[in-house]
Amino acid sequence: MRLFAVAFALVTLAIPASAADVQVASTEVGEVLADGQGMTLYTFDKDAPGTSNCTGTCAENWPPMPAEGEISGEYSVVERPDGIEQLAYQGQPLYRWIKDKEPGQVTGDGVNGVWHAAKP
Repeated sequence: MRLFAVAFALVTLAIPASAADVQVASTEVGEVLADGQGMTLYTFDKDAPGTSNCTGTCAENWPPMPAEGEISGEYSVVERPDGIEQLAYQGQPLYRWIKDKEPGQVTGDGVNGVWHAAKP
């Protein structure tokens, strides 16, 4: 059963998204951006606008939010070094956090002082 849960989590994290899939969710830290399943999205202080600096082990723990479909408005696409097109909000690449297990959790907010729940 545990293997199934891990496989489901990995599949869920790899689902591409368009800007239309992003929603605003109310959490204990206020309103945040969330993916289509309600999972909190995060930004990384070490990224530059339009550039992702989270690769390797970092990207395993903080999976980049893949982008596809219609991207417009405050959303854009960042071309990552690994070739993945990542969704960005106001130029900041968006990520999920593998330790968030349920919609609305914000366990990644403040990690190492450089990860923050993405605010609308």
